Amino acid sequence: MENNKSFIWPQGILLALIALSGSLSLGLIVPMSLKSFNVETTNAIDFKDVEIKGGTQARLNQFKLAMLTSWQQQARVKGLSYNIPARFQGVIVNRVKLAPNQKVIALTFDDGPWPEYTAKILNILRENNIKSTFFVVGQMLKTYPELGKQIVAEGHVIGNHTWHHWYHFFNQQAAAFEIDRTSDLIYELTGARTNLFRPPGGILHNGLAAYARGKKYTVVMWSADSVDYRSPSASVLTNRVLKQGSPGGIVLMHDGGGNRSHTVAALPQIISKFKQQGYRFVTIPELFELQEQDEKMIANTNK
Repeated sequence: MENNKSFIWPQGILLALIALSGSLSLGLIVPMSLKSFNVETTNAIDFKDVEIKGGTQARLNQFKLAMLTSWQQQARVKGLSYNIPARFQGVIVNRVKLAPNQKVIALTFDDGPWPEYTAKILNILRENNIKSTFFVVGQMLKTYPELGKQIVAEGHVIGNHTWHHWYHFFNQQAAAFEIDRTSDLIYELTGARTNLFRPPGGILHNGLAAYARGKKYTVVMWSADSVDYRSPSASVLTNRVLKQGSPGGIVLMHDGGGNRSHTVAALPQIISKFKQQGYRFVTIPELFELQEQDEKMIANTNK
């Protein structure tokens, strides 16, 4: 965990400086049931530790840029930027093709970061030494940046789930705003570049997925739907995921968007039961790499 602490430090300074320079602002209201939340973040900034010596706004901006560059360089060194194989760029993926004995599955979480539930899910994943993929909503990331940084700092992959999480039709300019603004904020806060996109509600024909594909994002859908947004009991949720799970599969769950206490309760059981069946857990980019490796092995065998 010491590595994680040192990894988060430079961006902490940056956020403090941005706050002091008055460039942070509150986001628009997310069209979900956001109430009054008080989130306890693990990387709070102590402003007494941030010393700003006199100078012009230009010098302040130069220092902020230097700190951001340092953060982004550390992100790349720690492997937080990844390359998606060309065959998966600009396409829609529900699962990958793996041999039946290749028991690998990806857990994904949507709609966060969210107070309480994102941190609890991260704790469970950490306890089980599992890396997952989180598709974040831009406004939520802006509201709870420390949770977003924690996702990346703990080795998980972060993906784009639009800025507002709206379902209506988007022209190209509006789709660009929803997707580009979110990816830019992910990079600014975490240093991680993402080219993974998941459309809200899984809607593929309202302009968002088309824009994302044109920009070479992989549109990541799912093969196992927990339907946890309907708040089923933990046992029902667990059984549903296990029934739909298969090698190369992608599991859809949520760490945000509302009360996710049942998801938090079910997650340890889902992990335990999949492990009993011989599964191991990977991120979405790792799934793609595994399919690439399998196909290369088959091709070499057939030569």
